[in-house]
This record gives sequence, structure tokens and C-alpha cells, in this order.
Amino acid sequence: MNRLFATFVMVLVTTLASPAWSETAADLSKVHWNEGAKDCNANPQPPLEVHAYDSRTFVLRENLCATFEAPFMYLLIGPERALLIDDGDIAEPKVVPLVDEVMKLLPKKGGSRLPLIVVHTHRHLDHRAGDAQFAHRPGVQVVGYDIDSVKKYYGFTRWPDGVAHIDLGGRTIDVIPAPGHEGTHVVYYDENTALFFSGDFMMPGRLLIADAAADLASAKRVVAFIANRPIRYALGGHIEEDANGQLLPWESQYHPNERVLPMSKADLLALPAALEGFNGFYSDNGRFVMMNSMRMLAAMAIGALVVLALLIFALVAFIGHRRRLRRA
Repeated sequence: MNRLFATFVMVLVTTLASPAWSETAADLSKVHWNEGAKDCNANPQPPLEVHAYDSRTFVLRENLCATFEAPFMYLLIGPERALLIDDGDIAEPKVVPLVDEVMKLLPKKGGSRLPLIVVHTHRHLDHRAGDAQFAHRPGVQVVGYDIDSVKKYYGFTRWPDGVAHIDLGGRTIDVIPAPGHEGTHVVYYDENTALFFSGDFMMPGRLLIADAAADLASAKRVVAFIANRPIRYALGGHIEEDANGQLLPWESQYHPNERVLPMSKADLLALPAALEGFNGFYSDNGRFVMMNSMRMLAAMAIGALVVLALLIFALVAFIGHRRRLRRA
């Protein structure tokens, strides 16, 4: 009986110490995002979509008609400050009013909005073009996206090893280096909600790999980090697949029957083995589509040159043959 009572008390204390778990959260696997349009000029779409995961966690997406990248951004609100992970592909607020939407979502404290920190998963423009919208807002800190700024802000002294932390005042976000897709890439883990924000490191779409060895090492570090931690959802930077797991056309502004955003802990755990099987150019193991776009372009260019050389050789041979026939 005493053991049963002690177990009950432990469960109660754990529950009370994790407010995000006690709050009803949205089922992101049932969220259907705006699919864009076949003709965006004829069928204009709202530029920005926002879904609340809970009262202090929001998922934002720029519409496909505003940018085919249609990146996702994540707003995490703590008791003392808020964190925006990525700020999208659009710098002009008249096109996508991201800054106004984010500031409206921030609660007030002492007569002003809660302070906001803007960070990035990596330095690619579609994840940081919105910096310009936040640059001169009072109470907003925009963290630099170059490697030196990333190391300095998070305090990484042995990059890419180590785990950093962002304290939002009772809500801690862990930061794990994950270069491979891009050299400055980091991923984030929210201890309160068990949400893992993976950027372009892992997402339902093309995994573009610039450095295969670095990407594999990052995947192994991530797996070691999450091994004994719960993962409710892994949330990436884009969706590029339909509900059947087929890739949608590149640069398409229309995503009919788009698959859902969330991936799982099982997907994260499976990533190292998939990367070990990556051939360096293009691999599809049924779960992940991995590619090195620069190598693929180089291979295509070499192939085109070979075909051109063969055509020239065949043409020269044909002309020579015709001349010999005329002389005969």
C-alpha cells in the first residue's frame, strides 16, 4: 500500500512539474495546411497560416503562393521571453506580414510585449530572409546566422560537439549542432512539450546533403541525445511529399493531397542507418529521399558533355563518310 501511494505521489509531482503535458495539445498529424494553387494569380491565397499546438506554442507557415519553399517557423513562448525558430523566405512584410503576426501572439508583461529571440536552424535564405522584418523591433534580438555568431551565441567551444540551452524562464530549449545539410545547422528540443525541431536536417521531403560524413555524425549525435527522451513530434522545415510518400514537383506552388508535417522518434532513430547507405548522389530507401544536388548537377553536366562529344564525333564521322563516297 505504501509503495502504491508513493508511486501515485511521484506521478502527480511529475505531472504538475510538466505544465505543457497537462495542457491539451493539438494533434498536428490531423492538420491540413493550405495547398496553394495551380494559378496563384487567379487564386490568391492568405500569405501566412498559423496553428496553435497549445496556448504557448505556435506553428507558422508561409503560403506556397508567396514562396514555393513554403517554410515552417515555430514560436515558443516562455514565462519570461519567447523564441522564434526560423523566420522564413520573405523579407517584405507587405508580402508576408510575419512580424505583425508574431508580435500579436506574444503576451504582454509589464505593459509591453514579451521579449523575443529570433534564431535559425541554418543560414539558407529561406530560413532567415525574415530577419529584416525583426531587425529594428524593440525587445527583439535576432541571432546571427554565420558560423561564428552561432558558436558565440550558444557557447559552443568544440563545434559540432556539445549541447546548448536557451532559457525562456521555466521553459528550456536544448540546441544540438547538426551540420551536414549546411555547415551552421542546429536542431532544437523543447523539454516541456517533447517537440523536436529538425529544420532541413530531417523533414518529409528531399534531404539535401552537402557533407555526407558530417550529416551522418550529426544523426548519430541526435540519436544519442534523444535515446532516453520522449519525442511527441519531429517537425521539419518543409513538406515536399504527398500523402502517399511521393515527392511533389520541385518549385511547385500547388501541393494537393500533401502529407502531414510531423515525423516521429522512430524516423530520427532510423536516420543514421539510412545515411550510411547513401551513395553520395541520390538514394531513396522508401523512408528518406537523400541527394547531393551539387554532385548530381556535376554528373548531369559531365553526362551532357559526353553526349555532346559523341554527337560531334558521330557528325564528323558522317561528314567524312559522305566525302569519301563523293570521291569514289
